[in-house]
Amino acid sequence: MLYALVVLIWGTTWIALKWQLGVVPIPLSIAYRFGLAALILFAWLAWRGQLQRPRGRAGLWVLGQGLCLFCFNFVCFLNASALIHSGLVAVVFSSATLWNALLARLVHGRRLAPQVMAGGGLGLVGLLLLFWPEIRSAQGAGVSTLQGLAWALGGTLCFSTGNLLSAALQGQGLKPAQTNAWGMLVGTLLLLSYCLLQGVPFAYEPGWRYSSALLYLAIPGSVIGFTAYLTLVGRLGPERAAYSTVLFPVVALNVSALFEGYRWTLPALLGLACVMAGNVLVFRKKAPPLPISAANPRQSAA
Repeated sequence: MLYALVVLIWGTTWIALKWQLGVVPIPLSIAYRFGLAALILFAWLAWRGQLQRPRGRAGLWVLGQGLCLFCFNFVCFLNASALIHSGLVAVVFSSATLWNALLARLVHGRRLAPQVMAGGGLGLVGLLLLFWPEIRSAQGAGVSTLQGLAWALGGTLCFSTGNLLSAALQGQGLKPAQTNAWGMLVGTLLLLSYCLLQGVPFAYEPGWRYSSALLYLAIPGSVIGFTAYLTLVGRLGPERAAYSTVLFPVVALNVSALFEGYRWTLPALLGLACVMAGNVLVFRKKAPPLPISAANPRQSAA
């Protein structure tokens, strides 16, 4: 249920992000989002008597998580979106399944699960088919395309690093809601500092469209979405939890078909089949070993 919740919420936040474009500068909109989400989480934790400040090494890891998940990755993806098509950004971001597995191997020595790597690769093939028209139209764009891909890859690596930091913090007994509250506060303060140093004008769009988008991004998109996702990271591991990033574009395309007239093509349907097959591979459980009597009846008889 947590997995489905994450996919449905983060698969629909693109509408709210689109509604936020306009009067308010993008870094300021991100600061508003995570500042409001942090306030809600702090209030909820205080009400439940669970508010505590991370200390020692955990404090440094929370700082790193805040920079990776609630600041730098968004800056990278926004810069990438300004240079390349959204489909390319989605494909690069969905490689988080593979990056999470590789980083977990390098940092924690976790074994690379073959079905996770195969499922992640199949999911990427599916997304290439889903967004092939956008990818094809980006060919020949030259340096700007390479720069956009570099920004997207940087954002994905920040996201994957934040996943590993969250897993380590949960291993120390800290819950995602606690670390998210402090991490979102870190991201908000850094973004506001950037706006002050760069002279970004502080503005707010009072219309219902911007305000409703902000509320959706702050509460379902951040408070619920990040808490649910990072809980999955602790329960399933960073590799399997990250496969949800492959499913976000599928949800977004279905919403686009409903509201914006997106039409499914044969390559897109094949891509959807690949994504679903990849999901099955990622979560397929190994068959238990056969008992000796079943594996070798003669040995049992002997």
